Amino acid sequence: MEKIVLKGLEDTKRFGEKLGALLKPGDIICLMGDLGAGKTTLTKSIGKGLGVEDYITSPTFTLINEYKGRLNLYHFDVYRLEGVSDLDDLGFEEYFYSNGVSIIEWGDKIASILPENTINIKIEKGKELDNRILYLHGEGNRFKELIEELNID
Repeated sequence: MEKIVLKGLEDTKRFGEKLGALLKPGDIICLMGDLGAGKTTLTKSIGKGLGVEDYITSPTFTLINEYKGRLNLYHFDVYRLEGVSDLDDLGFEEYFYSNGVSIIEWGDKIASILPENTINIKIEKGKELDNRILYLHGEGNRFKELIEELNID
């Protein structure tokens, strides 16, 4: 597990843009954290790093929003799901195994169906108002490669 402390909104934006620029087709990011922790803010920055020009909003009521950029971005919010079976009608596997990038807010609710190579990011509020603490963890070579590219010590 890797820990990153982001000191303010600008740090969060820079981190998200850098992460977005490094993402590859098929990457899946699972964002976890309390309400207001910054999941959607981080997603917006990742989208910017992917070259998304549209305004990114939380898909709380639609479950998924799609955006075009260098890679397509599939932004899920599964907060309101009763269970994994609620995703069956969405054809979630087509998104997860596509040439785009999937970002799943509240992804811990559907952890049982996420691929092994999912990159998990838990976001916590720091002591200062806009500070965030990120905990990154994942399995496999893609996670290790991404950590190296992000230059996390």
